[in-house]
Amino acid sequence: MKEGIHPDYHFIKVECACGNSFITRSTKRGKLLRIEICSECHPFFTGKQKFVDTEGRVEKFLRKYGMTSAAKELQRKGK
Repeated sequence: MKEGIHPDYHFIKVECACGNSFITRSTKRGKLLRIEICSECHPFFTGKQKFVDTEGRVEKFLRKYGMTSAAKELQRKGK
């Protein structure tokens, strides 16, 4: 490898806002990296995903912007 062109790749401690910490390697300067979310507290990895209720979105949209004449005709026909 060529000398002097590669960044310093050293061990660094990573601390999450949830309290979890681990050691990894990084080119970031310093000895500590603080993060807001990690694999211990991220909903995808914990399996505690938040359910987003989407019921009523179409009705809210139709109330806000009104139905088009084509949509009204389809509703009258029962389709």
